[in-house]
Amino acid sequence: MTNSRTHIWDWNGLKVAWNKKGEEKNAAFSTLLIHGFGANKKHWRHNQNLLGRKSISYAIDLIGFGESSQPASQLIGEKAKEQNFFYNFDNWGQQVADFSRQIIKKPVLLIGNSIGGVIALRAAHILQNNCKGVVLINCAQRLMDDKQLINQPQWQSSIRPVFKILTRQRWISKNLFRNAANPKFIEKILKKAYPSGANIDQTLIELLYEPTKRLGASEAFHGFINIFDDYLAPELMKNLSIPVDMVWGENDPWESVAEAQKWLSTIKCIRSLEIIKDAGHCPHDETPEKVNPILLKILQQAI
Repeated sequence: MTNSRTHIWDWNGLKVAWNKKGEEKNAAFSTLLIHGFGANKKHWRHNQNLLGRKSISYAIDLIGFGESSQPASQLIGEKAKEQNFFYNFDNWGQQVADFSRQIIKKPVLLIGNSIGGVIALRAAHILQNNCKGVVLINCAQRLMDDKQLINQPQWQSSIRPVFKILTRQRWISKNLFRNAANPKFIEKILKKAYPSGANIDQTLIELLYEPTKRLGASEAFHGFINIFDDYLAPELMKNLSIPVDMVWGENDPWESVAEAQKWLSTIKCIRSLEIIKDAGHCPHDETPEKVNPILLKILQQAI
């Protein structure tokens, strides 16, 4: 039976919001959809119903986003506080893996967009044989990571220490977040992320804007400094034994399709790369009519 209402799962004292769509079938696995930074489970609005026709499709709000808990962030080097959350790929990956084990209770095909792709790869390592595969949709290449500075202009390396000091100040990060958390700014970013302009509608703006009005909404943004030195996708794929398929919007302004092509030619576990012309950072939402058939084909291969 189709079920689109929001459910709440208690995970280590935190609330995790999720939904599922589709009918109970005999499929040996389910799909689990993992959103990118600043998005939430509703960003799969044009994909989840279709995937649910093959097997139950779940979507989850990562801690800090959507309707899930938004606990105060703990930064690297700060004294641990019981109520604070360390926003990083280990913890988000553990959230996804635990959800798969405790709620889905069967193997999963993980599908992640942007940093959701890195989180899917981390969760795959934790799940091992309980993960059927990973689909990366414009996976975050994380050029801002400390390990990537060697490939960046010298001036970026020079200002990084100062930048980190500034972003550690909660009042600064909170003001930056509040300046960005408004419908006009969100629409401006969407026009860059969705270069064709397709599917930038009021529903999309609202689903991204609504969670920013919550009390703790700025905490994940503040905690983002933790992933300036965290996993890169290629290192997570280095010894991965399950298949990885990639879908890439060709005109992504942030994540280079050329780098994705390099991954395809150098990383053994990557099985395929489908390039979506005229699409940007979120092709699953911008051009679902092109992406959904690819996802269904990958899903069918896993059955």
